[in-house]
Amino acid sequence: MKIGIVQHSFSDDVDSNRARNLTAIESLAADGAELIVLSELHDSLYFCQVEDVDNFRLAEEIPSDFTEFYSEAAKGNNVVIVTSMFERRAPGLYHNTAVVFDSDGSMAGKYRKMHIPDDPGFYEKFYFTPGDLGFEPIETSLGRLGVLVCWDQWYPEAARLMAMRGAEMLIYPTAIGWNPDDTDDEKKRQREAWITIQRSHAVANGIPVVSVNRCGFEEDPSGVTSGIDFWGSSFVAGPQGEYLFLAPDNAPCEQVVEIDTLRSENVRQWWPFLRDRRIDAYDPILKRFLD
Repeated sequence: MKIGIVQHSFSDDVDSNRARNLTAIESLAADGAELIVLSELHDSLYFCQVEDVDNFRLAEEIPSDFTEFYSEAAKGNNVVIVTSMFERRAPGLYHNTAVVFDSDGSMAGKYRKMHIPDDPGFYEKFYFTPGDLGFEPIETSLGRLGVLVCWDQWYPEAARLMAMRGAEMLIYPTAIGWNPDDTDDEKKRQREAWITIQRSHAVANGIPVVSVNRCGFEEDPSGVTSGIDFWGSSFVAGPQGEYLFLAPDNAPCEQVVEIDTLRSENVRQWWPFLRDRRIDAYDPILKRFLD
């Protein structure tokens, strides 16, 4: 399978962001991509740096102009597209939602982000209700996609449950970056931790991982922090965690990456982690903490 990744920076112009994404989709499809993955909340700047009720105007319903735009992009280019949106579900009820469109333009499914962070510069709990759709793979013409979103990528439980339900790969639209005030050593530690935890999901579950981040600096509108320098570094890893592609940390990148969809079964035969799980001894995992 050929996967296209779109690592972009964004502005506050929604139409411009969509136009750039469409150009990337068309280019990647022309280069043979069958599945194209966009980064998290790619319609706008990362508005969660501040708690501001005016930002709720960015949310859209399903269906909406957002879903119509990417439905047409998928159908027009005969590709499966993984998108990310600020979903208005009902008055006062919003989600951070990944929507997947199949190559015929139909909506194959959606996933609502389950783990919601609340840290300086990442005030997502102000905007998003935790997802209620569970960890269910999305069935597409290319297979079963285990779509998760950003903060979910730090949790092995989420990856495992997707794999146990038959996901053939894990996909993480992402928006993560450095505080510009951090030291170079701290920046390196953070980025390497981010990459390592996701590569470990590939290893532990024997399936590829596709992680697509945004890039570029975005200032904090409140001026309280020094903003976020999104570190890019989008990557594709194989079922043993091996790099198939790693994007730069400081520049836009559009790339087609080929994966061997049969390799996962071979790896699982060599490394039968699912076979050897001690499911009889895992009940304590349902506790918050073991005192």
